[in-house]
Amino acid sequence: MRVLLVGSGGREHAMAAAIARSPRLEALFIAPGNPGTAALGTNCAVRADDVAGLIALAQQERIDLVVPGPEAPLVAGLADACKAAGIACAGPTQAAAALEGSKTFTKEVCDAAGIPTARWERFDAAAPALDYVRRHGAPVVVKADGLAAGKGVVVAQSVAEAEQAITDMMTDGTLGEAGQSVVIEDCLVGDEVSLFAFCAGETAVLIGAAQDHKRIGDNDTGPNTGGMGAVSPPTGFDRAAQEAALDVLVRPMLREMARRGTPFTGIIFAGLMLTNDGPQLIEYNVRFGDPEAEALLIRLESDLLTALAAVAKGDLAGTDIRFSARSSISVIMAAKGYPGRPVTGGVIRNLAAAEALPGVHVFQAGTKRDDAGELVAAGGRVLAVCATGDTLAQARNRAYEAVGLIDWPDGVYRHDIGQRALAAQEKTGKE
Repeated sequence: MRVLLVGSGGREHAMAAAIARSPRLEALFIAPGNPGTAALGTNCAVRADDVAGLIALAQQERIDLVVPGPEAPLVAGLADACKAAGIACAGPTQAAAALEGSKTFTKEVCDAAGIPTARWERFDAAAPALDYVRRHGAPVVVKADGLAAGKGVVVAQSVAEAEQAITDMMTDGTLGEAGQSVVIEDCLVGDEVSLFAFCAGETAVLIGAAQDHKRIGDNDTGPNTGGMGAVSPPTGFDRAAQEAALDVLVRPMLREMARRGTPFTGIIFAGLMLTNDGPQLIEYNVRFGDPEAEALLIRLESDLLTALAAVAKGDLAGTDIRFSARSSISVIMAAKGYPGRPVTGGVIRNLAAAEALPGVHVFQAGTKRDDAGELVAAGGRVLAVCATGDTLAQARNRAYEAVGLIDWPDGVYRHDIGQRALAAQEKTGKE
C-alpha cells in the first residue's frame, strides 16, 4: 500500500515507525513530517491543515490510504475531501470530528446518549461566565469550546483562577476563535486515563490505554500542556476495565452519532476520569493522543497498517490488535519557555547514543535541520524519549537514562513521569 501520513509531531513519528514495519507497505509519505520521519519515508512540504494540498499530493503519489495524525485537518474536512477524490482515509468526517472540534457538541452527545460526564454550562460572553463561577465556586474546569492544541483547559482551584481563565480566553483572546465560547464544568475527582479504540459505525475495537501527565511541572504543578509524558498500560486499569469503559463511554456515543446521521469512523481517544462512581467522560479526541501514542505504539505487536486500512474500509471484523505485556513510558523534552514562548534554535546532540540503550526509542516532534544540517529545536514539545521494560520501573529507568544522554541545554522535562503509577503498584503489590 502507498500511504500518506499527515502531521509532523512525535505522534506521527511513532505512527510512521509502526506503519513502516508493515509487510503491506509499499511506500510511505509524510506531510509535512520532521527529521525523524524522514528516515522512514518521504517528507513532503505540505502543511497538515492544507486539505487541498494534501489531496493534490495524494493524487500525485497514487496514495491508497491517507492516515491523519492531528485533529486540525479532520476538523477542516480532510476525510470528506478524500472521499470526494476516491481516496481511502482512516479518519472521521468533518461532521463527526466535531466530537473534538466543539466541547459543546460533545456534551450534547453525552447528554443524549446517557454517557456519564461532569455537569456543564456553555457561555458565549465573559460577563455571564464570570457571574456563574462566582455563584458556583471552585474548583471548576474552564474549557475553550474550540481546538486549542491542548492548551484550552484550565482546572481552576479558586474562583480567581477561573476568572483569569475566562478573561484570558474570552476578553483577551489568548486562544483566538477557539476561546470565544467556553464550557464550564464541575471538577471531577479521580485518576485520569486515556482510552483508545478503532471505530466504524456502531462498532468499537479496543486498542489500549495510557496515562498522560499534563502539567508542565513535577508533582502536577504549573499550567496544562499538550502532555509531558505518559505510561502504558495505566496501573489499575486493565483490559477488562478498558472494555467495560468502552461499553459505558464509547459505544453509546457511536450509536448516538449513527442516529444523528453522522456515524463516526476512525480512532477515538476518550479522556476519562476514574471516579468513585465509575468512569466519567472528560472529553473525546478523534485521533491518537500525544504523548500517549508514543508510549502505546512501542508496545504494539500487530500490524497497524492493516488495522488502519480496516478502519478506512468501515469493516473492523477480525481486526487484530495485540500488545506486548511489557510496560512503556514516554518522557517529553520540551523547550525552555513552553507552554508559553519556547526557546528555539538550540542544537540537539547524542540522540543515537540515547537510542542505543535497550528498549529506548526517541521520537522527534518540534525539530528541524538548520543550514548546517544540525538537528535543532523548532517548537514547544521537541522530543519524546520512550522506553519499554519488563516492569514500569525498568522502563522508567531506561527512559531517564536516555534523557540524561541527550545534549540539549535548552531542554526541560518532568522528573516524575510514572512515579505516581509506581507508587500505586507498590500499594497494590503489583508490578
